[in-house]
Amino acid sequence: MNDYTNAIEISGLTKKYDGFTLDNVSFNVPKGSIMGFIGQNGAGKTTTIRTLLNITKCDAGSIKLLGLDHIQNEYEIKEHIAAVFDEIPFHESFNAIQVGKMFRGLYSGWDEQKYSEYLDRFSLPRKKKIAKFSKGMKMKLQISAALSHGARLLIMDEATTGLDPVVRNEILDIFREYLQDEENSILMSSHITSDLDKIADCVTFIDKGKLLLTGYKDEILESHGLLKCSKDDFKEIASEDYISARVTDFGVEAMVSDRAKAKQKYSGALIEKTNLEEIMLFYVNREKKEWS
Repeated sequence: MNDYTNAIEISGLTKKYDGFTLDNVSFNVPKGSIMGFIGQNGAGKTTTIRTLLNITKCDAGSIKLLGLDHIQNEYEIKEHIAAVFDEIPFHESFNAIQVGKMFRGLYSGWDEQKYSEYLDRFSLPRKKKIAKFSKGMKMKLQISAALSHGARLLIMDEATTGLDPVVRNEILDIFREYLQDEENSILMSSHITSDLDKIADCVTFIDKGKLLLTGYKDEILESHGLLKCSKDDFKEIASEDYISARVTDFGVEAMVSDRAKAKQKYSGALIEKTNLEEIMLFYVNREKKEWS
């Protein structure tokens, strides 16, 4: 592979459908990092991922994966990336051995021993039909296959949705191991922000097809804060100083994107640290501005 700084570079990505537009989305996934790609269902995460994989054609913009153009170098790129989806892409009459044989024919870098080790680690039966697998087993089988051909980039689309917390933690541990090799990178789309709080280095947040935030997770969490005050005090806060505000009988919580500036300007107000789920919730309600 050629040398590159970003595992993924997306610039001005646009895709128009009837009733939905992925609108001029740009972000990078630095090599060696895990990018949490967050947003509500229908925000445009899957459209972005399908475009990355050249399953869907974009109307405008450019994409580079592992430093290469995603269309011109599609076959070379696909030797070195792996994608894991919410729904298993294998025929349900297959078993784990047959899946391995199929992948052996697809990838020159297929490692049968590694695949076998993952099957053992996940306690996956080799001869049982996939139709009889639980959702968690199906996900583990996809991940076993994805990580057994030397992929440098793992793309996950809502892959932990519907899994119990024990299985999710097991899978997150596998991802941490995978990222110990600094040549490896992950793009992980999810609306389960608690997983990304644990594991992501960077976060990109889209809503209704528009990019709202992208950057290092710690910097985003450090700059944002939840300002808490009474309804009377809230009248003194300028609307441009907060993203949106949740108004209840007990008072007001407003999300600020510059905690230091808000602390200086509203020195009497309580401004607490926040998390990805709260940030996402307040940005999603930004058009209402005030909500309950």
